[in-house]
Amino acid sequence: MGCNHSYCKNCIVKYISSKLQENISRILYPVTGCNGELEPQNCGSILPNDVFVKWGDALCESMILVSERFYCPFKDCSALLIDECAGENKVINQSECPECRRLFCAKCKVPWHSGFVCEEFDKFNNDERVIEGLQLMQLVKNQEWQRCPSCRMYVGRSEGCAQMKCRISLSTSSEVVVWTATLYPPQTTLCENALGVDIQFVRFGL
Repeated sequence: MGCNHSYCKNCIVKYISSKLQENISRILYPVTGCNGELEPQNCGSILPNDVFVKWGDALCESMILVSERFYCPFKDCSALLIDECAGENKVINQSECPECRRLFCAKCKVPWHSGFVCEEFDKFNNDERVIEGLQLMQLVKNQEWQRCPSCRMYVGRSEGCAQMKCRISLSTSSEVVVWTATLYPPQTTLCENALGVDIQFVRFGL
């Protein structure tokens, strides 16, 4: 194996496996004072196939610059990918994982956020970034719903004026939050009963 020390086959397999579990790919000989490195090709005959493959993958990964290395954002894939445009001014957004063939955003490093530019997606909270959240956010965008500045619920105005009352603060606080929604098309004036009208609206929250 490159030195004059004798090793127990089972022990060296366990030693290599433990180092790989610690994310160590450059594995030194286990004898104190022996600075040589173990190499996969010299240990292949005694290693289980999965350990041998894992070691080879770890060595390949260690040769890729950290700035160029990332993983498929889908948890059931997590394939190692290389950002060939790292450090350049090129911006590549929609990409396909060569392993699982699913689309992801190479800039945001997340599953593809269809219908939203990266700047919009960056403003979403964690719940809004999951598939169901993205579907809701697409509906919010299409219906032009707005968010209450107090309870953060989404509000879709079905009728009435633009003056909105936060129902959460109305039921839980002595100070009622009142805000004005932006209307589409814009409305120049509020109705006469702006603060008293019984506005019908739908609420959605994440």
